[in-house]
Amino acid sequence: MKQNLWIAGSVLAFAAALPAQAQEDNAAVATEGEIVVTAQKRVQTLDEIPQSISIIGGESLEQQQATSFSDYAALVPGLSLQQANPGQTRIILRGINTGGASPTAAVYIDETPFGPSTGQSNGAVLAGDIDTFDIERVEVLRGPQGTLYGANSLGGLVKFVTVAPKLGITEGRVRAGVEATKGGDMGWNANGVINLPLGNNLAVRASGYYRDVGGFIDTVGIPREDANGYRSYGGRASLLFEPTDALSVRLTALAQNIRSDSRASYDADPVTLEPLEIDPTTGASTDGRLTRAEYYPEQNNVDYRLYNGTVEWDLGPVSLTSVTSYGELDQHEVYDATYQLPGVADAIYGTPDSGPLGITFPAFAGQEKFTQEVRLQSATSDSFEWLLGGYYTHEKGRLFQRYLPFTLADGQAIDPELTLPAGPGGEAVTFPNFLSAELDSTYKEYAGFGSVTWYVSPRFDITAGGRFSHNKQRTRQVLDGSLLFLSGATVIPEVVSGKSSEDVFTWSISPRFELSENATVYARVAKGYRPGGPNVVPPGAGDDFPSQYSADTLISYEAGVRAETPDRTFGIDASFYYLDWRDIQVLVTYDTAIGPVNADGNGESATSKGAEVTATLRPTRGLDIVANVAYNDAQLDEDLPAGNGGYAGDRLPYAPEWSANISADYEWSVGGSAMAYLGGSVRFISDQPGGFDDNYRTTFGRRLVIDGYATADLRAGVTFGNVEVALYAKNVTNTLGVMSATQFGARPGTSLLASPIRPRTVGITLGADF
Repeated sequence: MKQNLWIAGSVLAFAAALPAQAQEDNAAVATEGEIVVTAQKRVQTLDEIPQSISIIGGESLEQQQATSFSDYAALVPGLSLQQANPGQTRIILRGINTGGASPTAAVYIDETPFGPSTGQSNGAVLAGDIDTFDIERVEVLRGPQGTLYGANSLGGLVKFVTVAPKLGITEGRVRAGVEATKGGDMGWNANGVINLPLGNNLAVRASGYYRDVGGFIDTVGIPREDANGYRSYGGRASLLFEPTDALSVRLTALAQNIRSDSRASYDADPVTLEPLEIDPTTGASTDGRLTRAEYYPEQNNVDYRLYNGTVEWDLGPVSLTSVTSYGELDQHEVYDATYQLPGVADAIYGTPDSGPLGITFPAFAGQEKFTQEVRLQSATSDSFEWLLGGYYTHEKGRLFQRYLPFTLADGQAIDPELTLPAGPGGEAVTFPNFLSAELDSTYKEYAGFGSVTWYVSPRFDITAGGRFSHNKQRTRQVLDGSLLFLSGATVIPEVVSGKSSEDVFTWSISPRFELSENATVYARVAKGYRPGGPNVVPPGAGDDFPSQYSADTLISYEAGVRAETPDRTFGIDASFYYLDWRDIQVLVTYDTAIGPVNADGNGESATSKGAEVTATLRPTRGLDIVANVAYNDAQLDEDLPAGNGGYAGDRLPYAPEWSANISADYEWSVGGSAMAYLGGSVRFISDQPGGFDDNYRTTFGRRLVIDGYATADLRAGVTFGNVEVALYAKNVTNTLGVMSATQFGARPGTSLLASPIRPRTVGITLGADF
């Protein structure tokens, strides 16, 4: 929900990686084990990249059953998530997060930016949950990527690289599986891909998938077992045309739908985050189950549509790349807001015969996004390389939210229409809605960027770049409904507009030195930014209410080393960083004529410093052992604006100080063409702070802290020619790990909502290639 929509303020006023070295299992791998990436918008080997990056190959994703964001985030040091539902995800890299509705990490699918650029369309929590079937690799770049990727990449970038069509090859693959979750429902999945040549210069590749994921959280009020199950289904289709070796045209379409029956959260004790022992609706024991009070059937439906056309033309001394894309993202959400607004529906709509009433909150968030990027770059050289580009995006966003009454006894909606003396002289006016708000927004950005690499010597090079960005934004908000009149508003509906405009320059410089053929050191200083934007100013707002908020900027200082032994039996990848974050965007509460209203604003500064180290050991043929550890100290340098709940020295939300992962996989021949593998992983997350919450802090005298946890996964499989059988067990210790905790004061009693990792899940998959 966009936090600075007045709807919340009005109602409350009335109520009072796996490391790159280990990934040698997909098309990203070139000869002699070198890994090819496109992080710098040029095909390069990993050792040529002078910055921190993790690569997760497609086969590793499948072998570890990493099908969703929460699965593959565990494989990347320095990456954490705040997720309450599939498709509702906040990405946090190196602790860069203060909450709010604007993203701090960018997401790309191939050459296409995914998701909203601003908080006007809830960009921070709509990072997607891209299915990984038929993904070639995932590239995660840590630190600001403002030079080549622009807005919102101040924390870093997650890039999904899909498998391109293959000319002259007919191939296919199918997979299916079932799984069981402790204390929950069964789930199943099926997917397939086919690659077909259409002549010598044309090929098409199409894939589809369906996942039915069982729930494991019960609801009380409306009694439902395993209510948080969801379905995810969709596919990709790509057409590749290469009339000559110098020219290629690729057209790609992606569709993905997520259908969630209920939130993946439970009502928790506000101090221990353990599930409530007593059903708040009946007073009966919950028997230790994960439960959530829900009186109205909740749901969360998210749809992605993404279309891309990429043209690459090699002109000899230079090459031209054009990337055109159009995307749509729609979210339809309904949740029960009864505990958030206690007594409001009874006070307005209650009658002696109505019984207790509640309030439901249906909301829609939508976006349409067009982008165009054109790049011209030099041919590969051992002395000097350059790249020049231009970028344009035009985004339309829309939020529509309502509060509607319903009867608690049966969850049935009631007519919200009210006739009140709201006209001139007390004339009767009929309001069809209790309260509704809609926010339409437009975001346009123009940018020019470039980078150069100077090879000072065969072992020493320097890469530098810059980007100038200009954006314009407009918003229009309409607030309507009977609650406005009851709250004292004199103009109904209230229509207000806002606009903003800003220019931002970002840059980077990265020297790199090869100590030997197998060891490289690098340093990087880079700047990233996140766009500011307009606020809609409500009637009766004071002079301190901002008409717009500024962009925040981040400068990163990083040094790293990559090295391995000549026989590749041992490798290490380490980076150390210091991030200086200024004018940080935060939510600020202001007093207005209709009560407290949240708006986007700017705080002072924050600092994040830390290190990430990954070691890879291959003591014998077929055995890979990978260990990574990340340390992060991200905290506020000054107090946030009053009412936000953040003070100097506080750690940034959902930024664990320590995280670690160790995995071991062994593959061996079992005779003939049959191969078997056995593996396991252990992951540790230290304690981490929740979001800034002044109410929680006032109540308990401290910030909310989420306890750390450890989990273990096991996997095994065997391949007989073209057929594969795989077994897996996730979270084998059945740890109750919590990813996020929110909504204190808006749940039964003093409880809050906690979003857990999935309980122990055991499954089997069958696959075949043809």
